[in-house]
Amino acid sequence: MKEHKKDSHYHEHGGIFGKKTELYFSILCGVFLVLGFVFEKTNFSSFWVYQTNYILSYFFGGYFISIEATKKISKGGFDIDFLMIAAAIGAAYIGSWAEGALLLFLFSLGHALESYAMNKATKSIEALSDLSPKTALVKKDGKLIETPIEQLHINDIIVIKPNTKIAADGVIIKGNSSINQAPITGESMPVDKSAIANINNLPDFKDIDKNHIVFTGTINGDGHIEVLVLKLSEDSSVARLIKMVSEVETQKSPTQRLTKKFEKIYVPLVIILVISLCFTYLFLDETFQESLYRAITVLVAASPCALAISTPSAVLSGIARAAQKGVLIKGGKALEDLGMITTIAFDKTGTLTEGKPKLTNVIPIKGFNKTDFVQLVLDVESLSNHPLAKAISKDLKEKYNIVYIGNATEINAIQGKGIQAIYKNESVFIGNTKLMQDEDITVEDSVKSKMNGLLEQGHTVMLVAFKNEMVGLISVMDVPRKTAVSTLKRLKDIGIKRMIMLTGDHQNVGDTIAKQIGLTEAKGNLLPEDKVEAIKILLKEDKKIAMVGDGVNDAPAMALSTVSVAMGAAGSDVALETADVALMSDKIERLPFVIGLSRESKRIIKQNIFISLGVVALLVPVTILGLTNIGLAVLFHEGSTIVVVINALRLLRYKLD
Repeated sequence: MKEHKKDSHYHEHGGIFGKKTELYFSILCGVFLVLGFVFEKTNFSSFWVYQTNYILSYFFGGYFISIEATKKISKGGFDIDFLMIAAAIGAAYIGSWAEGALLLFLFSLGHALESYAMNKATKSIEALSDLSPKTALVKKDGKLIETPIEQLHINDIIVIKPNTKIAADGVIIKGNSSINQAPITGESMPVDKSAIANINNLPDFKDIDKNHIVFTGTINGDGHIEVLVLKLSEDSSVARLIKMVSEVETQKSPTQRLTKKFEKIYVPLVIILVISLCFTYLFLDETFQESLYRAITVLVAASPCALAISTPSAVLSGIARAAQKGVLIKGGKALEDLGMITTIAFDKTGTLTEGKPKLTNVIPIKGFNKTDFVQLVLDVESLSNHPLAKAISKDLKEKYNIVYIGNATEINAIQGKGIQAIYKNESVFIGNTKLMQDEDITVEDSVKSKMNGLLEQGHTVMLVAFKNEMVGLISVMDVPRKTAVSTLKRLKDIGIKRMIMLTGDHQNVGDTIAKQIGLTEAKGNLLPEDKVEAIKILLKEDKKIAMVGDGVNDAPAMALSTVSVAMGAAGSDVALETADVALMSDKIERLPFVIGLSRESKRIIKQNIFISLGVVALLVPVTILGLTNIGLAVLFHEGSTIVVVINALRLLRYKLD
């Protein structure tokens, strides 16, 4: 039997039939109930024939419920399981064996369905551990040694054959392939991966280009690759994901906490009411047997079993559906809070933008045609190790289909200003206006005008001088993600009223990006502490806000927000630890889905609470007044339990319209 978490209403009972034992016991309860009812009504059998069937029905229906009730009573608690056992015993005492058996059948069936909902809700994530291979092919001294994944070490080299599962988180050092990352990131299409160029002085795992890293449990395509192990099996993305999901139930939503408080007050009140009703024969013209029947009927009607499972079944179903799409939601609180958000603050770099500079303009001015100017810039920038120079070189090669010739030599970085080199035996300077001033190079008004125009649009501009004369300029910019516009439009369509960018870049850069992608506003020139103040202001104005970032930078601001959403969390320990919601893939387009799912979860939780409390509110006064019998009370009450579970399971098929 699986150990039950404290204050959890999660039931997963084992037995002779394994995890499905409770369901099979419930079915047997129903079978013997039907047999007993048929034998009793047909008069073809003796009393003990149908009575034996009712007793067997009681046994199978009450077995697991009695275990639960005994555990709670031993700890000094009286809950719904106790109320159901008491009602069944009371029904048997007054001779209503069929009604008592029906009560136990429907209640045990509700338990079994609840267990099914919880199991199904976590199955999609726990199954990741089964997807991971048990062994890996380790390359040692030119030989391949099959090794259990628990015995892998950091910096081991493992060989991944075509169409096999990847055994460890690491970086590809040889070969290339398409990797099916759906188990981790939820991406529907395989992702092309290639070997990293230099394995010396590797950065942290989270900082390695995602085109080179692989995750445990993902599936290799047709390529033959070798992977340098960078994480042990217990620290892999899969292991961390499973661990976090196993802790989800302990992070109860506001509604769950409220219903738990309600139950603690409500159950004792029901017990007092039922005991009091047993003595109504002292005041009314009825027998003790009639008063007892009324009390037991009220006991059935007043038990809040549907309420108890209405929220957890919906929460876990919502979390499971998110996991299927590569989104980790850490608990019911995050799920419910996200569904109430109408304001979202975005970090810029890497969230709304690509997170890396792209060449945007190449403008020769005089002395060079476009081709020769591009070649000059490429040859000079190719000598530099600066990330910006590397980005410029890469884009020049791709956009203009040219190659590095090597006409430049003697590169020299000038801190805070730019670079200087020798090109065809003449000096070349590429940098800002301060560099040109220091070298007494005149920047004409026409060049300044072009430069200022680009700066106002958020570009970073570099001037190019050759033979002490201006010959052109180039610009780069962190460009918006291709999916940013459509994502923000979708967010607006589903009711997000305010979308704000918080960035440390210049206000012009923020305004330009905001205008391009459709943000309502942008706040630039913000230091980390300024972003925290901005979040405080937004919380005062809008009460609840979400902040979307990478989960590493801007951690204080994200922690202050109502819900923090981390982008591209696969492989990032910090993002998984700090964020309330983690988009495992680097896809901002998943955001509308998860917000829509949260809202649907919230709606279903409200529906379930309305159904469960509505049935109780209707049945209690009716049964107190003696207007219905115990059979109808059982049908309506336990029927509502089954309805709320089935309603919650609808979330497992949620799609954003």
